[in-house]
Amino acid sequence: MRAIRGAFLDFVDDPWRHVGNEQAAARFVSDGMLVVDDRGIIADFGPGDEVAARHPDAPVTRIPDRLILPGFVDGHIHVPQTRILGSYGEQLLPWLEKWVFPEERRYFDRDYAEAGVRRFFDTLLASGTTTCQAFTTAKPVTTEVVFEEAARRNVRIITGITAIDVNAPEWFTTTADEFVAASRLLIEKYHGVGRSAYAITPRFAYGASDALLAACGRLKAEYPDLWVHTHISENPSEIRGVLALHDDCTDYLGVYEKYGLVGPKFTGGHGVWLTDDEFRRLSAAGAAVTFCPCSNLFLGSGLFRLGRATDPDQRVRLTFGSDVGGGNRFSMLSVLEDAYKVGMLNNTLLDGSVDPSKKDAAEAERNRLSPYRAFYAITLGGAEALRLEDKVGSFDVGKEADFVVLDARGGPPAVTWRTDLAPGGGAPATLEEAAELLFAIMMVGDDRAVAETWVMGDRAYSRDTVGDAADSGPAAQ
Repeated sequence: MRAIRGAFLDFVDDPWRHVGNEQAAARFVSDGMLVVDDRGIIADFGPGDEVAARHPDAPVTRIPDRLILPGFVDGHIHVPQTRILGSYGEQLLPWLEKWVFPEERRYFDRDYAEAGVRRFFDTLLASGTTTCQAFTTAKPVTTEVVFEEAARRNVRIITGITAIDVNAPEWFTTTADEFVAASRLLIEKYHGVGRSAYAITPRFAYGASDALLAACGRLKAEYPDLWVHTHISENPSEIRGVLALHDDCTDYLGVYEKYGLVGPKFTGGHGVWLTDDEFRRLSAAGAAVTFCPCSNLFLGSGLFRLGRATDPDQRVRLTFGSDVGGGNRFSMLSVLEDAYKVGMLNNTLLDGSVDPSKKDAAEAERNRLSPYRAFYAITLGGAEALRLEDKVGSFDVGKEADFVVLDARGGPPAVTWRTDLAPGGGAPATLEEAAELLFAIMMVGDDRAVAETWVMGDRAYSRDTVGDAADSGPAAQ
């Protein structure tokens, strides 16, 4: 047993269920202790003195003047797009042709892939992300490298061969038969081994023939516990292309439904232009959508209707995603910053001030991303959407001990001044202070606010050495 002592905040419920009283969904322990067993599993958690009394011999790592949250969950990211961050000037489809396909092709070479994947995980952990659902490439070598490096870092990952067979250069595609054969080998080797899970991953319906999607459906029927990860309704031109390619379907979601892919472990990235009926069907299926605000803004895709997705009568499970490299930051803190702004724009469109006939006060309010809603979305909410809530997302006993240590004084001087909330600049003393602190970090700070990232009870990243020293004495001291 070993223990970590400091100020902790996590979530016990969805804040969108507690309109007007969102703090009821949060759990804050100003002087808490987390005890981790030798497997990296949380063995105990609660007020420091109480937990310490139950584990008097556990060595303690004290983390003062910081706020500790569960590790962040990134629901939608592209491993081989790390080197093209910030590539200028295109919307989705021409951007893929100009920047993405040529760069991802380089990852067909194992040496190139290994170097890029190492850098990807370095940056992921430095951003506080400990669980991700990721795209690779259409060739199995890239997926092999990603699984191997994730296992070496002990990061929880969901990934798979990213299949595409139409509307891309011939040198970039795979056939349905090749995809199925390679997927079966990777599933048997990696799925459910350690912290790795396999996702059937058609890149998007615009890049998938009937044969490829049928192959995906057969894999899902053969391995029903697999995840399904793809894109949906990101860009208007993409949607028109999908419906031209699959002209027997009336909307984008219908393409995936046709092949039996939509269910509790389905995630569609973006969903900017989903119709009300598609939201309803996603909710009924228990499927998830990933909100990717950085990418949606960078590529000009549009404003995701957060308030619609969180309708309590037809709630859709949500992950938030960086969507690197369409997204221009790895940091989930930056994702929250842009998500807040998108939500405020949608709030204005629905609050009656623009067009009184379109006023929907309840949906307008649900677009407002409070700190409770925001940090729930990238911790427990993301885990629930990926059906991993029994593994990660909070500090409940029995879960894996992934957590991120936030330093409100990390980053630009403005965040230091804005977040000087506690006497002496220490950790927050109350839940209200913690919420104010988190909102300031997500709106004014950046990834420099991530002081440490811990994976399965071990420190995987440290920005500096402040607060790193571990006591050798008993936990009660």
